[in-house]
Amino acid sequence: MKLLSVVIPCYNSEAYMRYCIESLLPGGESVELLIVNDGSSDNTALIADEYAKKYPSIIRAIHQENGGHGEAVNAGIRHAAGLYLKVVDSDDWVDTRAYLKILHQLQEFTAKNQTIDMLVSNFVYEKEGAKYKKVMKYENVLPIGEIFTWDDIEPFRKGQYLLMHSLIYRTQLLKDCGLELPKHTFYVDNLFVYVPLKHVKTMYYMNVEFYRYYIGREDQSVQEKIMIKRIDQQIKVNKLMIDTIPLSTIKNPNLRQYLFHHLEIVTVVSAILLIRSGTAENIQKKKDLWNYIKEKDSELYHDIRYGMMGHLMNLPGRLGRSVSIGAYKISQKLVGFN
Repeated sequence: MKLLSVVIPCYNSEAYMRYCIESLLPGGESVELLIVNDGSSDNTALIADEYAKKYPSIIRAIHQENGGHGEAVNAGIRHAAGLYLKVVDSDDWVDTRAYLKILHQLQEFTAKNQTIDMLVSNFVYEKEGAKYKKVMKYENVLPIGEIFTWDDIEPFRKGQYLLMHSLIYRTQLLKDCGLELPKHTFYVDNLFVYVPLKHVKTMYYMNVEFYRYYIGREDQSVQEKIMIKRIDQQIKVNKLMIDTIPLSTIKNPNLRQYLFHHLEIVTVVSAILLIRSGTAENIQKKKDLWNYIKEKDSELYHDIRYGMMGHLMNLPGRLGRSVSIGAYKISQKLVGFN
């Protein structure tokens, strides 16, 4: 059995996928790289087949009709044979030294007949043109270098979240937890993180800058203007998070608090993008989203709507919207997204 399966979703990725793949090859025979060509119309399929032919014991090329990022991840999970699984988007890459340290730690677990449900590491926002690189770390909230549970964590700070870039899951956990990302939908990374967490019992944190998350392409899904254009998909993911895990069913208070923390920021992003669009239609969609949450879970609605961030997103009138947008811009600079 391979130690780690790395799923690389690719859609028209010919310009940058080689750099991603090359960064993962140092894992050698202990990894399998699953290049999922999601119905590309450029040379992505040819490049995937080229690498699969050159490294037949390491790389597999999977070709499918276009189903979107979520379906590419689904395909990778279905085909994965490794003990653990990581998703690396084709325009991102990994740091070699951190990568080898992580593989060594996973190998140690295997040698000792130990398994964990989730490994957490840091990631770096590789933002085009940025003078300083923002690093997402967890050293203040997670124990370092030991197996731990939800009982052992500290509260996450605002602006500090577990993202797809920071997680490696046990593959069988992903297969067993019923995760099925929706087709033709952007922003499903939040579901990839959120849905399996209630099944996670044991974790391990490595304080290394492993994943390099590139931000800078004009057509990138996290560009603000693109997110506003695709706001219905953001709202869809937001609602699926609410529907999939009723927070009242989560018994562990630390896990419940983290899930709320994550759901809160996704909801705030939905609300502020609807405000940023400036259209009457989207202002109505913002009201509809709040009503949806209220009908689904009145306690959740109260906690988000009347928390600090909820208040900022719901100040009345044009002045209120200006304050909300100002807070959003500050958060952009602090966190480095978009």
